[in-house]
Amino acid sequence: MVPPAVIALPDVALWSLLIAAAFGAGVLNAIAGGGSFLTFPALVWAGVPPISANATSALAVSPGYLGSTLGFRPELRELPARRLRRETAIAAAGGVAGACLLLVTPAHLFAGLVPWLLLFATALFAAGPALARRTQAGSGRGPDRWREPGLLLVAIYGGYFNGGLGILLMALYTLTGETRLNTVNALKNLNSLVLSWLSVAAFVMAGAIAWQQGLVMMVAATAGGYFGARWSKALPVAWVRAGVIVTGLVMSALFFLRG
Repeated sequence: MVPPAVIALPDVALWSLLIAAAFGAGVLNAIAGGGSFLTFPALVWAGVPPISANATSALAVSPGYLGSTLGFRPELRELPARRLRRETAIAAAGGVAGACLLLVTPAHLFAGLVPWLLLFATALFAAGPALARRTQAGSGRGPDRWREPGLLLVAIYGGYFNGGLGILLMALYTLTGETRLNTVNALKNLNSLVLSWLSVAAFVMAGAIAWQQGLVMMVAATAGGYFGARWSKALPVAWVRAGVIVTGLVMSALFFLRG
């Protein structure tokens, strides 16, 4: 079991950092994704151990997946119920497996992996549009027999470290033959919801959540998602994506410097 960290309530600056990071993460996830680039580092700098920070970050951003999934209900209704049951079961199993893998990873090993995981997620986020274009151009040629094994691997990654999960899921579905972009988004959101909530449940049972920080950040992230959905109509997505990439690179560099 990973003991959650406790931070001093009188430290207004620390709480302000956590609330601002969670609100910003909600805005980013509503517009372009990448919210974990803010919540995870903020928790680490607030004194939460990396494994607990990763678990608490997953809790903080988890409510946003529900709204995204509900927005694609018509697309999900068009898919065979048997397929949805199979794929959500695979996503659930992968999410729990990834969470359990995180919980048994030695703290010092995960701390060493953090900058590399952040850098990988940043590179994946930066390559997202180009990857989407290439996979859409080749859609229909990918064998769907690789979909379920691929989904399991992506879900394990998502349960272990959430960064870049949406891009991986979209690439998986387009490469394995799904040609409708709205359906790809619907499946991405549904499986992200399932695996993230199941991984968070595993973190809760293991005692890995820093509850004071997590609950406050969850409220702030939800508020950020609400305003982000409204601001998304006015803010150029390219600017937001550039901001996410710069943030990811800066956070990766700072974690490398921390050793």
